[in-house]
Amino acid sequence: MFSKKSPTRYIIPFFICLLSLSLTSCDIFGGNPQTKPLVKAPLNKQIYTLPEIGMSNLDTLDPALAHDSASLNAVQMLYTGLVSYDDTLQIRPQLATWDVSADGLTWTFHLKPNLTFSDGTPLTSTDVAYSLNRALLPVTQSTVAPIYLRLIKDSDQLLTGHITTLIGDSLQTPDPSTLVIMVSKPSAYFLAMLTSACADVVEKSLVSTYGTNFTQHLTQGGTSGPFKLASYIAGKEVDLVPNTHYYAAKPQLQKVVLAFYHSASDAYQAYQAGKLDMTDVPLANFNTDRKRSDFHQVPLLWLNYYSMNYLTKPFDSIHMRQAFALAINKQAIASSVWHNTVLPTNHIVPQGLPGYNPNLTAPDGTHTLTGDTQQAQNLLKQGLQDEGLTSVTQLPSITLTYASDVPYFTQEVTALIQTWKQVLQVTVTPHPVDYNTLLDQVTAATNNAQGIQFWGLAWVGEYPDMQDWLTLQFDRGVPNNNMNYGQNQSSDTVEQQHIQQQLETADATMQAQTRLQLYQQAEQQLVNDVAWLPLEQVTNIFLRTPYIHGIVDNGQGGTPPDDWSKIYRLQPA
Repeated sequence: MFSKKSPTRYIIPFFICLLSLSLTSCDIFGGNPQTKPLVKAPLNKQIYTLPEIGMSNLDTLDPALAHDSASLNAVQMLYTGLVSYDDTLQIRPQLATWDVSADGLTWTFHLKPNLTFSDGTPLTSTDVAYSLNRALLPVTQSTVAPIYLRLIKDSDQLLTGHITTLIGDSLQTPDPSTLVIMVSKPSAYFLAMLTSACADVVEKSLVSTYGTNFTQHLTQGGTSGPFKLASYIAGKEVDLVPNTHYYAAKPQLQKVVLAFYHSASDAYQAYQAGKLDMTDVPLANFNTDRKRSDFHQVPLLWLNYYSMNYLTKPFDSIHMRQAFALAINKQAIASSVWHNTVLPTNHIVPQGLPGYNPNLTAPDGTHTLTGDTQQAQNLLKQGLQDEGLTSVTQLPSITLTYASDVPYFTQEVTALIQTWKQVLQVTVTPHPVDYNTLLDQVTAATNNAQGIQFWGLAWVGEYPDMQDWLTLQFDRGVPNNNMNYGQNQSSDTVEQQHIQQQLETADATMQAQTRLQLYQQAEQQLVNDVAWLPLEQVTNIFLRTPYIHGIVDNGQGGTPPDDWSKIYRLQPA
């Protein structure tokens, strides 16, 4: 599947390298229980080896530029920022604590004492301001900073070259331990956006000395995370070792090796031979490997969904949209098409994200994932009445546009079309196009009654906050509202616009519980409205040796910086 990002769009690799934990003792070949107990390995064996697949080098070690999973794996171990998320994706202080002004426009960060870079140089508020400003400078050419740092006041002016710096403007450093950031609007999700790697701190003196090549000199210093760069062997591996100047508890692992592998099958074989500590599971091996005790399936913050253009008939009718949604047996598709490598879902906010609502229901008010044939048929009749029609034969032609170059998506579309024909007696015509053409057509559907009618996409979480899944998708005027929610002439438009206002209120609400309730109420109505037709949540499927203890899985795909102090290697006694 694929994702649509705003304002930039890019494909996220299906297999994100997650670090996680199995407490069951087993051998790496068959998952059989060990007869000997496990004990902590000696220091010289405290090594964790992970694969980076399909590459011979990392794209970058510059946090302002990192956007692919392989680079981010390394960057997030080398650098830290003002805040981070914990094992449950709750936002926690990292370099600093904070307070926010009553109007929500001024965030004041108080740096922890005795912060240093990996060369022992003090890390001050000046370094933080410099790093944020640098990430947004046009000359840096970051594709991610304009997304994650867009709330910083006047960032748009800096990006377009109308001003030359944010330092002294919306980034202020009244003293070495205090950073003041002014934002463009009250935004309770600002901290979540600051967990992005592009908000991490680099050492100004190193960048000033070596310029854009500073990452080639990281063995000298310049990083602030729990690890530092020990060596970079092009075409082979990247070696990370503990940062002895790390300001928090130090890692117990003495080396983390990111090893380059040409293919997933090569890595899989290396894992079987004991050369790696984790590997993705090929789909062909899924049914066999899922029985192993070193098998893991972790829900990612990634949803596959379908959208209907509210400006095109017959999808201007809520009943027609609901009929199409309730006709689908999502459980059957997850099994027959995806072979249970995904989780069928009715949710927009995915499992694993703070704010996930386990009580959310489908449009029929139930928790069913298998559809409701009778209710779908009843809703179709209501939808026909909404359109002034008496028979499905009078419906306008319906076309479903999808990316033909995405694995398994054609099979899913085929299954859906067969379902709608069987349950609703409605013919849907598939329209396969290449990925980039689909994105162009989806964008062109905004405020366009002549735009494409029905399409499939995916969303991969950008930052761990409900705003990323709700307001960013469905609010008025946002780039992702291509289905034209709240910007149409249907009978329930006023109610849709009320939901948009509720989302904006939640965005600016600093009281956590109130904010949660506003978002969850809005999500339920969005599901009822079929603003998206969510089908499945993608999972990461992998094998991991039982000898690595203390890593906790999360849907974001990373390990919080301070958690590395809890991770160590075991060996048989």
